[in-house]
Amino acid sequence: MTVSPTPGSRLRAYAHFIVAVFYFFLARTLARHAAVSLVIDSWVPLVTQAILVFLLLMGYAAMGFWFNGQARPIRDQGLPLRPGWTREMATGIATGWAVAVVCVIPVVLVGGIAIVLSTQRSSWEWLGIDVAYFALFALAEEIAFRGYGFQRFVDAIGPIPAAVGFAAYYAVVQSLRPDSSHASFAVAIALTLVLSTGYLRTRALWLGWGINFGWKASRALIFGLAVGGVNSNSPIVQGNPMGPFWVTGGGFGLDGTWITFAVLLLAIPIVFRITRELDFRYNAPEILPAGIPVDLDAAARAQHEAAMTTAQPAAAPALVQIAPAAPPNSASAPPNGAPDHSPPERTTDSAG
Repeated sequence: MTVSPTPGSRLRAYAHFIVAVFYFFLARTLARHAAVSLVIDSWVPLVTQAILVFLLLMGYAAMGFWFNGQARPIRDQGLPLRPGWTREMATGIATGWAVAVVCVIPVVLVGGIAIVLSTQRSSWEWLGIDVAYFALFALAEEIAFRGYGFQRFVDAIGPIPAAVGFAAYYAVVQSLRPDSSHASFAVAIALTLVLSTGYLRTRALWLGWGINFGWKASRALIFGLAVGGVNSNSPIVQGNPMGPFWVTGGGFGLDGTWITFAVLLLAIPIVFRITRELDFRYNAPEILPAGIPVDLDAAARAQHEAAMTTAQPAAAPALVQIAPAAPPNSASAPPNGAPDHSPPERTTDSAG
């Protein structure tokens, strides 16, 4: 049985959450300015995300070490190199890709997508860079919105309120982008709930990182669609969706449609389904020792030694002589000093 957090510990956890939120905005600003000063324009997005990931990892690791006494703060942020972590990430990528495909199907059926392919060699060289960009972009979001700050928020108010609160927090951040709408706000909330469910069920960022990467990269690099209002992410595929705004999302992309919002809500039970084994493995109640301490190794060793020791035969008991009982018809003299109660003998007179 785990001990419920005290009001004091909840207040400290909430204070750590506030510090983590402020640090995220500081790290994002520092990463953007550092990238602009270090590289040329075409490399700025990739370098920005790389610096941001580094700042978030190191900053939250320092907070976990100093504030919470974490011996392995990077692992405790949700990045443990445990058995099967690559499978968790691959499952997340497949899930994110499937969600993107389901959202693209209505666009294809209603209007279609005009796709332009580039066969230039330079475009294929930039494809790997764009894959790295989306991988770092998704990782930065997971560290910022499911890492140290989210974990402290869970300690402060509980998992479900924390997931809802961080969904609203992420939606507010995304609403600062140009061309955002009520639909994009709702999509941001639904996406955060999906990713938070993945973390709470697995206690790691691998699954959520994969879902986030698959959801964004597949739309941009495979279908050539806009991601969050940016339509210049793929050097090979450029897609121009055709159809009504409620299906395509306009210039903001599928992040701004109510269809995407509904699909992401339907993805939550799917995440529950695919994480059944991981939830049982990493969320099972911890059994804490109690009662009288017993050295089981010493007890087993003593039992083994007792079983293997050659026992000495016990000494034979001394013989006891038991005298035979007297026959019932034999006369026996009364013991000394005891009165004789036997009847007198009868005599037969032989005289006439």
